[in-house]
Amino acid sequence: MKKIALTLFILCCSLSSISQAQEYFQNPILAGWYPDPAITDDGNGNYYMVHSTFAFFPGIPVFHSTDLVNWEPIGNVISRPEQLDLEGFGVSRAIFAPDISYDNGTFYVTCTVVDGKGNFVVTAKDPAGPWSDPVYLPEVKGIDPGLFFDENQTYLVYNSDAPNNEPQYSGHRTIRMVEFDKEKLQVTSGNRILVNGGVDISKKPVWAEGPRIYKENGYYYLMTAEGGTAVNHSEMIYRTKDIDSDLIPYKENPILTQRHLDPNREKPITSAGHADLVQTQNGDWYGVFLAVRPYEDDYYNTGRETFMAPVKWVNEWPVFDLGGENIKYQYPLPEGTHLNKNNFPLNGNFSFRKEFDKDSLGLSWLFLRTPKNRWYSFNNGALKLKTRPETIEGTSNPTFIGHRQQHLTGEASISLDFKPVSKNESAGIVAFQNESHYYYLNKSMENGKSVVELLQGTEDGNKVLAKTEIANTVSPLLLKIEFNKDKYNFYYASAPDEWKILKKDIDAKYLSTKTAGGFVGVTLAMYTTSNGEKSDNSASFNWFEYTGNDEIYNEMD
Repeated sequence: MKKIALTLFILCCSLSSISQAQEYFQNPILAGWYPDPAITDDGNGNYYMVHSTFAFFPGIPVFHSTDLVNWEPIGNVISRPEQLDLEGFGVSRAIFAPDISYDNGTFYVTCTVVDGKGNFVVTAKDPAGPWSDPVYLPEVKGIDPGLFFDENQTYLVYNSDAPNNEPQYSGHRTIRMVEFDKEKLQVTSGNRILVNGGVDISKKPVWAEGPRIYKENGYYYLMTAEGGTAVNHSEMIYRTKDIDSDLIPYKENPILTQRHLDPNREKPITSAGHADLVQTQNGDWYGVFLAVRPYEDDYYNTGRETFMAPVKWVNEWPVFDLGGENIKYQYPLPEGTHLNKNNFPLNGNFSFRKEFDKDSLGLSWLFLRTPKNRWYSFNNGALKLKTRPETIEGTSNPTFIGHRQQHLTGEASISLDFKPVSKNESAGIVAFQNESHYYYLNKSMENGKSVVELLQGTEDGNKVLAKTEIANTVSPLLLKIEFNKDKYNFYYASAPDEWKILKKDIDAKYLSTKTAGGFVGVTLAMYTTSNGEKSDNSASFNWFEYTGNDEIYNEMD
């Protein structure tokens, strides 16, 4: 009887644990660098979300959900090379802060090409695509454009310069609005300043941006980010009953921030802002926003990620309901929602292995800038990449196909068949942050012998951190990057479970945003190059494997 009772007790505890796990969704809802989220719905229970991609291609991923927690990628807004040529753009330039909206059967995305032609709008009947070619809006000077559809008029709001282009202090910006023809995709009025500086210009607020307009409770609400996209990030709300009248800020602003909390708190989530709100079919409100998970101080390699939290209404003002001051790693599921474990994982701890036995990559893979020619193919279950002169140090399109680093702790590995024929040729796996901050683990040649080497990208070119000779007959060669918060370890092997360390405890902070700058996180990529010289060679990648294992999610299980 005791054994039966004990068995029943364990079974009940297990079922209780499973039930509890299914009652919460995990943050971030999209792990890895999916920054600047914008969300809309079609009124029929479908939600769509988009994000910044900067100089990566395809641009502006589109995610779909019917419940706000089970998301799947369905396409990309910028999916055709002729839509946008990213040649020459720095890694953290080009595609900034898209907004997605829906009106009467048409989806709209507005966005900015920074250092390019500026603001544009595209449309689609199906958010999975295809999307139209960009229509540029030269009258809209600034960034972060977003549309709002009123009953009889459409408006476009955006971030712009200080009044008369005369800033009172560094970071002094304005939020402006113009009328917009949603059929002709044209600006139809001059601009009007809605916000000058921020909630209280006497305090010199910086970087009012990411504006969104909502209509609820007889009010027009304007929500904006403020404070910059780092640790002082915050979200502000204003309202008015007449859209042509002055906007009044909420006395309890900000409605979302973590800037006032102890930076040394345990497992912090910081830099929260750039938010968007959505209402569910049952009337509940939620907000998506970007935030980061530093492993120490303000260091993180996963980039700015997408989080979600409930929103409550206080005296007819929307306020993020964080369950205290700290953003939580989990919140109760929306009513009537269940987690679908069969979806491709986008958060929490997970592993996947990409076999190249189908003639497609999938929507989670990234090129660096626009590929104008198809330099990859699928051959006998392998991904065959041409070894080309372009490099990740330049601003062209190298032979590079990557996946975001989505965890603080984990690993990525590849199986590689490659026979270099000159010292300039190499192939392998790279942990890439930008043109001068990366770690490249590769197979190359030296004095006629095959070598495995680890290169560090610097402002002055590549620096060799480690090198070892291997037999020319080793094929396939296995290469692995292991990441553990502030450290990277690099391995090679001639067979599974025979890993040898090439170099360990390499500084991961070198690839963090705080050190390297920019707005992206680390991308783990298959890469081959001939370093400026012509080549007829190619590298075959048999598989790419990724595992993420962050302790915070183990504690939740």
